Amino acid sequence: MAAHFQYHRKDVGLLALRVGLGGVLFAHGAQKLFGWFGGHGPEGTGAAMEHMGFEPGKQSALAAGLGEAGGGVLLALGLATPAAGAAAAGAMAGAVAVHAPAGFFAMSGGFEHPAFLGYTAAGIGLAGPGRYSLDHLTCHVVDRPWVVAVAFSVSAVAAGVVLTRRAKVLDSRARAAEGQAETA
Repeated sequence: MAAHFQYHRKDVGLLALRVGLGGVLFAHGAQKLFGWFGGHGPEGTGAAMEHMGFEPGKQSALAAGLGEAGGGVLLALGLATPAAGAAAAGAMAGAVAVHAPAGFFAMSGGFEHPAFLGYTAAGIGLAGPGRYSLDHLTCHVVDRPWVVAVAFSVSAVAAGVVLTRRAKVLDSRARAAEGQAETA
């Protein structure tokens, strides 16, 4: 009995991590997509994202919400785990960029929380979901090494494009503000 539990302990641990992380990610995404849990839905989140430099705001809110909520549900279920982990990690890259100017710790508005969520999602996406998952039940049809490579590559490129666009928007705004200050 003890040897049997020892054998499945890693799988139980992965299940606990997936369900906990998936629940947190889903809640954050549902705030953006549906306005649940005190969120502002696509319109309000879109306006906030536009203010943060993610243009167009509403589409950015929908993409972030889908990455978080969709990635969270899939991680919790252990289905398409590499794609789910990559999508959630990519979505968290944007949140890290927003919070990075405030430093590391969450108590000062830093990036600690989104970084932890992103790294954990990436880790599960890379490690796999364990035995207690839909991926295991479906013989890992969408949990293959090539899926890991493609999902994380696409997520990294997409995050890079989004963050580069955001940096250009913020730079353009800063130059416009400097120009207005000089003419005033």
